[in-house]
Amino acid sequence: MPGPSQLSPLLHRQEWGPPRSPTVACVIQDPMNVVTYGSSICVGAMAGSADAKELAIGLKQGTRMTNALTATWTTQFQLPPFDQITDADFAPAFEAGMAEAQAAVEAIAADPAPATFDNTISALERSDALLDRVAGVFFNLAGTDTNDAIKALQRNLSPKLSAFYADIALNEALFARIEDLWARQDSLGLTEEQTRVLMLTRRRFLRAGAQLPPGGRVRLKEILGRLAALGTQFAQNVQADEESWMLRLAPEDLEGLPDFLRSAARGAAAERGEAGHIITLSRSLIVPFLQLSHRRDLREVAFKAWAARGESDPKTATAGIAAEILALRAERAALLGYPDFASFKLETEMAKTPDAVRDLLMAVWSPARAQAMADADKLTALMRADGINADLAPWDWRYYAAKQQKAEHDLDEAEVKPYLVLDNMIEAAFACATRLFGVRFVPVKAPLHHPDARAWEVTRGGQHIGVFIGDYFNRSSKRSGAWCSSFRDQANMDERIRPIVINVCNFAKPEAGQPALLTFDDARTLFHEFGHALHALLSDVTYASISGTSVARDFVELPSQLYEHWLSTPQVLAEFARHAETDAPMPEDLRQRLLAAENFDQGFATVEYVASALVDLDFHTGAAPADPMARQAEVLAELGMPPAITMRHATPHFLHVFAGDGYSSGYYSYMWSEVMDADAFAAFEETGDVFDAEMARALEKNIYAAGGSRDAATLYAAFRGKMPKVGALLRQRGFAA
Repeated sequence: MPGPSQLSPLLHRQEWGPPRSPTVACVIQDPMNVVTYGSSICVGAMAGSADAKELAIGLKQGTRMTNALTATWTTQFQLPPFDQITDADFAPAFEAGMAEAQAAVEAIAADPAPATFDNTISALERSDALLDRVAGVFFNLAGTDTNDAIKALQRNLSPKLSAFYADIALNEALFARIEDLWARQDSLGLTEEQTRVLMLTRRRFLRAGAQLPPGGRVRLKEILGRLAALGTQFAQNVQADEESWMLRLAPEDLEGLPDFLRSAARGAAAERGEAGHIITLSRSLIVPFLQLSHRRDLREVAFKAWAARGESDPKTATAGIAAEILALRAERAALLGYPDFASFKLETEMAKTPDAVRDLLMAVWSPARAQAMADADKLTALMRADGINADLAPWDWRYYAAKQQKAEHDLDEAEVKPYLVLDNMIEAAFACATRLFGVRFVPVKAPLHHPDARAWEVTRGGQHIGVFIGDYFNRSSKRSGAWCSSFRDQANMDERIRPIVINVCNFAKPEAGQPALLTFDDARTLFHEFGHALHALLSDVTYASISGTSVARDFVELPSQLYEHWLSTPQVLAEFARHAETDAPMPEDLRQRLLAAENFDQGFATVEYVASALVDLDFHTGAAPADPMARQAEVLAELGMPPAITMRHATPHFLHVFAGDGYSSGYYSYMWSEVMDADAFAAFEETGDVFDAEMARALEKNIYAAGGSRDAATLYAAFRGKMPKVGALLRQRGFAA
């Protein structure tokens, strides 16, 4: 999934929330309080609060003549000078960036010259270069390597950034210039791209309340500030739960666990300063444990802890935060004239309406549930064969599914994983990009944000395209999940600016000297996030606000999900799936069994995902539920949720939806994009060559390079001729169309 967006919310698809928030395309209360300690300014904290004092002390201790964030960067490719940046640099750098941007905006609004595209819209694009740079570093660090100082600054910064952008959105003189341009657009001689940027800018101002009466403006600003603070708190509470839990394994608890899982558990223990073996709440560790541990009692403990993130500790409980977020979103939508938040949010997406989303999800739900119920009967029979007469439980499903997969496909993780070495899978992702788009990747030696991170220069025909950074291993200072973000976005307005893009994953880190081994799902995740990275790296538009992943939320997953398909091709597996110890290629028989099992347990995977998407949609359609947990239970009961399957993301840890509004009302987006990715890869298959050069050129031109320069449906139709139907998705998932 795409990560926190670039700054430029003046024009960017993230609508008037702070940039690069800590979780999934996230955004970040009341009236902001500014607290001064000496020369340090701490924002958004109550006078005398611990956060404010902690920040002020840190700033005083870290005061330097030169701030590495605001100084000119002379590093290779203008990478952030990570070895010079300190936590104390961020607060003054944000202040400088906001002051610079505010001055630029005021100058645009007060310009006595008639409004032109350049002196208004282009000027807005230029206005926040420093703030964008600072935010790019800060919010990426907040997600990948946070600490107490960064968390404190994040909480204090959120309401100030929210107020800052609200003031810009509600600047009457500035909006008057945009309206003037809108009224005269036919006479301005604008390019197609400029016309789209103007439309998006005006729409963003309107949706931010530019036409509200004074009282409504004040209230909307309060709502956005409070939502910013709540989103940050939700994310930090969930991460606190993830950081604090571990399951220590005694020697007898390791019985039956394969070597790769034992090694990962030892590595996790070492990372946390523990002896022996531990299981954490990292998906790359807990899922294999749930699949492979013979100990039903330990699987139950681990699963319940995983499912209880956000509700395991009253001090970090998130259900109340979610309820307030939903109420404020509903009020926001009502202020802007929409019947509910889903209607407001989906207006700018491909789906357009809640009904269209529900129709798609329900078309998939019925066959998926039927498959899952049939599979549950098979797994229950395996339990009975083991002498267990209890009902099939969520902590049983993955364990017995692994047994069923072995029975049906003669396949298990211990056999496959040695052939999926992380370094080889990275090379596989690169090689596919080289064959499709002609880009090459050369390792770069430079200080990065963490020792685990790696960087490559991306070139084509000898020309610099950008920089790609990979940060692949789990650690306690990193939030869970996988995402793509950027330190700098592509643009060609005043100069040729090339992107700096980062993929972040949470794969289990091996012991020192051992190769990192992936599951096939891990490898698919790597390809998915690299598809997002290519969307940003290959972007070729004029304005940063529409570059790369700055597209409709239900279109942004197309380039990433489409890229996953190349992992499963015989050409890629034959070349890059090689044994960690012998370097022998994966045997043909094993490749065939692996691919034959790609849709194994698809009922389970689809049900847990669609249930989450339907709960998200329900929360934001109609009146906001006063008790989200009770409403979640009602929705699942109405759907007939299989008792042994849980939501992929339950409300208390649903970061996509509550750690910002990036995917709120929009968790369905992965499935909407999947309708297109199934159809798009079929276009390559129809040529007889999955690396067909002509098709790859069309894909780059109309999808990867185009960013948000045109409407998403227009872009897809330019590539494929027409929009696909849901049947492509059903066939891809192994359900009858």
